[in-house]
Amino acid sequence: MIGAPNAGKSTLVNQLVGQKVAITSAKAQTTRARMLGIALEGQTQMILVDTPGIFAPRRKLDRAMVSAAWEGAHAADAVLLLVDPIKQRRHELEPLLEALATRPERKILVLNKVDAAKKEPLLALAQELAGKVDFGEVFFISALTGDGVADLKHALAAMMPPGVWHYPEDQVSDASERLLAAEVTREQLYRQLHEELPYDSAVRPELYRQRPDGSLEIHQQIVVGRESQRPIVLGKGGQRIKAIGEAARTELAALLGVKVHLFLHVKVDENWAENREIFEEIGLVWVR
Repeated sequence: MIGAPNAGKSTLVNQLVGQKVAITSAKAQTTRARMLGIALEGQTQMILVDTPGIFAPRRKLDRAMVSAAWEGAHAADAVLLLVDPIKQRRHELEPLLEALATRPERKILVLNKVDAAKKEPLLALAQELAGKVDFGEVFFISALTGDGVADLKHALAAMMPPGVWHYPEDQVSDASERLLAAEVTREQLYRQLHEELPYDSAVRPELYRQRPDGSLEIHQQIVVGRESQRPIVLGKGGQRIKAIGEAARTELAALLGVKVHLFLHVKVDENWAENREIFEEIGLVWVR
């Protein structure tokens, strides 16, 4: 699945899988690493590659994210382009269309947010985009409400070639629990701090171990780029980081099915986005 930032790819992956495997937020470029969602439709297993939104890269982090997105398209049975018909983000959508036009994979156009878009402009946009790329099929959905997703899932299953399942029936993602836990905390950072905290932040997994009573003890480091951002994350009297931790812990306990003890602390590192070790910890490949 590819698209401009904030098109709704992670929300769609979660809908197709039937549970949360990728974090979502109103912030663009929420997804950073290439992550797999594993969906079942009858006897068919589908490996859904949720990629970072593709945009013009400026920093090393940007280049790594865009590289991860295109890497997800290689050897795919189909490439699904998800488009937000309301925002469109033409400056990022047009280069995507140009690149897609010459790719050999089967291409599918999915227009998202039909619950909020007007019908006539939606149909006109679909016709325009289909004139630029040879899309095999076009779907109209709402990743948020699930409208049209069942039809899309059925069609995707029919495209899958015969073969053995790649993952056990009960596995929904290739992400380790350690990385998933860090992603859940990062989602809460975005949700609770909105525009207060710039995009330049990361959550590093430090310790992940099972206690004798079966509960999980998780330690994570929230990395910000400037000293002025530390008090934003901490909040007055530490109330903000406490709220972030409580929300993340509650969600993780529900996802993992065990009691979770989550410990967070904040570190300032102006050059974290140039740090190879951090890249690898958050699931990105170092791009020179």
